[in-house]
Amino acid sequence: MSYTEVPGARVPIRMWTDPATVEDVAMQQLRNVSTLPWIKGLAVMPDVHFGKGATVGSVIAMQGAVCPAAVGVDIGCGMSAVRTSLTANDLPGDLSRLRSKIEEAIPVGFSMHDDPVDPRRLHGLPTAGWDDFWGRFDGVAEAVKFRQGRALKQMGSLGGGNHFIEFCLDETGAVWLMLHSGSRNIGKELAEYHIGEARKLSHNQNLVDRDLAVFVADTPQMAAYRHDLFWAQEYARHNREIMMALFKDVVRKEFKKAKPMFEQTISCHHNYVSEERYEGMDLLVTRKGAIRAGGGEYGIIPGSMGTGSYIVRGLGNEDSFNSASHGAGRRMSRNQAKKRFSERDLAEQTRGVECRKDRGVVDEIPAAYKPIEQVMDQQRDLVEVVAKLKQVVCVKG
Repeated sequence: MSYTEVPGARVPIRMWTDPATVEDVAMQQLRNVSTLPWIKGLAVMPDVHFGKGATVGSVIAMQGAVCPAAVGVDIGCGMSAVRTSLTANDLPGDLSRLRSKIEEAIPVGFSMHDDPVDPRRLHGLPTAGWDDFWGRFDGVAEAVKFRQGRALKQMGSLGGGNHFIEFCLDETGAVWLMLHSGSRNIGKELAEYHIGEARKLSHNQNLVDRDLAVFVADTPQMAAYRHDLFWAQEYARHNREIMMALFKDVVRKEFKKAKPMFEQTISCHHNYVSEERYEGMDLLVTRKGAIRAGGGEYGIIPGSMGTGSYIVRGLGNEDSFNSASHGAGRRMSRNQAKKRFSERDLAEQTRGVECRKDRGVVDEIPAAYKPIEQVMDQQRDLVEVVAKLKQVVCVKG
């Protein structure tokens, strides 16, 4: 489908879904965003839903300003995937050992590595710029610096919530490795600190929604936020790179006879800010629950833990600011899912997938998410499908 244009206060709201299906609270968030003095465009993805501070599935283009709540607290959260030389024929009948080995190699939930991972000891992982990256930690907000030790040990760990590691098959039977994570606790700490700082600024006192407080260009506060934002986005990328290297090591050991090889990794953020140019204007484009989908650019759009995911190639649609959805998108809150569904429901909806099926992950049950096929159908003018993946192993925090 092409987009539907909904009137906004300063700019129209371009929606790649039926506006009538969007929650009232999410629609109000979008209307609030459209009132910001700095806004130049607002695009809404088909996985849109209400979010803390700002709407998930929104792409906000502003000139000379950025809203930290519109990035979200998991700065740089995103996806990585790689196609391997393995096929379905290489898989054992029982995949529980593989799941256990992945969980042993990569800490999940609140767990972290006992000692920081040394990237120089990981097979094939580029380490150029690693020392410079950590050297720039000296420039982050003083209020967060005491978290460095934890940040070092969490590098290469999954986290909880909707983060996952998956062993997948595409429609040809090829094996793919895929994972979803972000900047862990250090990104959250930096985000919450800067959201608080933005709310104090005088130019934000009369906004229709204080959650939409912004930093403006050429101010010390903006400079400080940009430094920490881009550092945290880089942390998230490194985090996924290290996890993928650890994941590959598990696969090499478990499939030693098959001598697995790996193609180039596809990686994309879906909670981040990017400097981009549209209609002759230099803009700060915030994607919260959206990926960049420039012409020919590869991306990853996951479904739920029982439905599968898509590898896509962007079509470069500037109406969406070269963006597409980041996943299926929730259709009910975590609390609603826990009240409505049981462990038995979870086991039924994840049949054929080696994964946790206990009460602790019922909030991630597939029925809590929108149908991924519907989401993909609504953005046919944003991306083209390269591969459809179905998980056979899913590791959750």
